[in-house]
Amino acid sequence: MASSSPAAGRSALAAALAAARRVVVFTGAGVSTESGVPDFRSPGGVWSRMKPIYFQDFVADEARRREAWSRVFSGAAKWTDARPNDGHAAVARLVAQGRASAVITQNVDNLHQESGVPEDKVIELHGNAHYARCLACGLRHEFDDFREAFLQRGEIPVCRACGGLVKSATISFGQAMPQEPMERAEAAALDCDLFLVLGSSLVVYPAAGFPMLAKRNGARLVIVNREPTDQDPYADLVLHDEIGPAMREAVGL
Repeated sequence: MASSSPAAGRSALAAALAAARRVVVFTGAGVSTESGVPDFRSPGGVWSRMKPIYFQDFVADEARRREAWSRVFSGAAKWTDARPNDGHAAVARLVAQGRASAVITQNVDNLHQESGVPEDKVIELHGNAHYARCLACGLRHEFDDFREAFLQRGEIPVCRACGGLVKSATISFGQAMPQEPMERAEAAALDCDLFLVLGSSLVVYPAAGFPMLAKRNGARLVIVNREPTDQDPYADLVLHDEIGPAMREAVGL
C-alpha cells in the first residue's frame, strides 16, 4: 500500500515500527546518498565515472591490481569521507532500543558502524571499503599498512602472513557472495516481524531476495525509497520519500 502523502506515510511508518517486536533493517545506496556518497548505477554514479574491475581480472592481471589500489588510495569512489546522516542515526536508535535485531546492508561505506550500530549487528552483503583482506587466508589488513609502500615505491600489497593477494574488502563483480553474511541475513529475515527496506532499488540479487523471503514468512514489509521498486506491490507500506527526514520523524530523533 503506497502512502497517500509524505505526512501520512511517515505517520504510518511510525505506527508500523511501534507495533513491531523484531525489526530487520535492509539498506541500500539511497541511505548513503544523503551523506554525499554516490551510488553505483545512476548517471554520475561510481560506474559512470570508472568501470568496475572484475574479480578475475584483479587476480590475473598485475596492472588491474595496481589500478584497483590506485583507486583505493586516491579515494576515487568517495566512500571513505562521508559522515552518517539522519537515516543512519534513526537506524542506530532502533538498534540501541532493542527494536531492530539486525541491519542488513548492501553498502560498503561503514556508515552504520560510524553511526553507533555495533559491528555484530551489521550484516554486510557486499563487504566494506574501509579495509582489506587477504584472498588466500582471509587476514584483515588496514590500508595504512600499505599506503606508503604503494604511493612511494609502487609496491602492490601482499599479505604479511602468507604472501597472498590482498584486495579491498568489498565484493567485486565476479566474486562469490560471502557465505556467512548471506546465511546471517537469511536467518534474520526469517526471524523478523517487520522487514524495513531503506533506499534500495531491489534489483541486485541475491540480496534483493531477502524482503520477499521475510514477507513469505509472515513479516510485514515496508519499503522507503525515492523511486518505485518492483517489490512495491507486495509491500504492506510504501513511502516514496527522503529517507533521513522520514526516519527522523518516524523514530523521533
